[in-house]
Amino acid sequence: MAAEDLVERRSIDVVPDDERHGTAFSQFTLWLGANLQITAVVTGALAVVFGGDVVWSVVGLLLGNLLGGAVMALHSAQGPKLGLPQMIQSRAQFGVRGAVVPLLLVILMYVGFFASGSVLAGQATARLTHTDDTTGIIAFALITAVAAAVGYRVIHVLGRVASVVCALAFVYLGIRLLDRVDLSALLGDAHFDLPMFLLAVSLSASWQLAFGPYVADYSRYLPRTTSGRATFWWTLSGSAVGSQWSMTFGVLVAASSGEAFLADQVGYVVGLGGTGLIASFLYFSIALGKLTINVLNTYGGFMSMVTGISGFRGQKALSQRGRAAYIALIMVAGTAVALLGKDSFLTSFKDFLLFLLTFFTPWSAINLVDYYLISRERYDIPALFDPRGRYGAWRWDALLVYGVGVLAQLPFLVTHFYTGPLAAPLGGADISWIVGLAVPAALYWLLARRDTSHIPEETRYTLASGPAH
Repeated sequence: MAAEDLVERRSIDVVPDDERHGTAFSQFTLWLGANLQITAVVTGALAVVFGGDVVWSVVGLLLGNLLGGAVMALHSAQGPKLGLPQMIQSRAQFGVRGAVVPLLLVILMYVGFFASGSVLAGQATARLTHTDDTTGIIAFALITAVAAAVGYRVIHVLGRVASVVCALAFVYLGIRLLDRVDLSALLGDAHFDLPMFLLAVSLSASWQLAFGPYVADYSRYLPRTTSGRATFWWTLSGSAVGSQWSMTFGVLVAASSGEAFLADQVGYVVGLGGTGLIASFLYFSIALGKLTINVLNTYGGFMSMVTGISGFRGQKALSQRGRAAYIALIMVAGTAVALLGKDSFLTSFKDFLLFLLTFFTPWSAINLVDYYLISRERYDIPALFDPRGRYGAWRWDALLVYGVGVLAQLPFLVTHFYTGPLAAPLGGADISWIVGLAVPAALYWLLARRDTSHIPEETRYTLASGPAH
């Protein structure tokens, strides 16, 4: 393959049929590799750090991964059908310009995840190259930006490589960990506590739901004939298996190590494996796993920025120079946040995850209800780029439902800096994400079904009626 064929040319424009390639199985390797990584380990560890036991933390994390993963995989199944990035399709619900409202928060999410990933990957890169953490963070950010600029093909290659390398690393680390811990004692100390159980569910559900705004970006090059069901199941299985594997490892590490893991997450995990070449391999595996997901975050961030700005500028495509500029902006912002917050990572990351969930669950609910129940997978794709078209510039009914969905969660929210008034009667349990899915889903369905005149009889891919061939 020539170099010019490797570098992606598409951005927010629809992918033509003659550029489609791959199979639904590619979603399994990508999301397995993206989730077998150190930040997922830390996320699982948080369930124990904040008071949960091993058994119910693992069960809660599994439930959250399956529930949140199912929502995320429903978004993934939209990619082959429409051939569009995820957030462009949101214009059908919010309007060509109205989609900028959730997009602003999506961009914040990408910068935050880029930063949190860079902190841990920077530590691994620094130890692998015998430099300091700041140098490691900056070097890792530059590599991430280059991979994101190349685009779709290299992202899937990274996923395949990371799924193998990181799986080998986690198998080895799991064996070493089980040699050190008294598993029967940890499993025997089970004591169900509803708030802690729901915290575990919320942590993993938020982890999965946060992929929703960009998951279709990585399935949109699949042939249009690709089964939506196959795309759903391969995405769900890759993401749920990878994240549950990492999070279960995190639970066992946190339950058995105490303060040692909290003081130095990367160093402690690598220390389980040994020294010398083995330690180097583990540092490399940590950096590779984080590279995979950080490239997704950078790529998704640039897509979201282009989607938001192009709604006002009328852009339908983007030059290579424009791609590079947007990616550089995400990289610089994420690196700055990483360098500023690297010393207070653990508590900040938990609050970041749960707070972001407040803004993404209503978006997911509205998007999925519209796609599967209201529009029934039928969109006028050219109209998604025209504020004077059938979707309009602003769809105030969807924006109102989105706002209600966000506000409805606040009484149930539990974070370090804010706790809602209805959390205490529930024993401190955070069920805000359940409210954030249910309330806007029901409201949007009730409002949107009253007027479906903007929905085409079949999906339109070009200005001429009917699908392009």
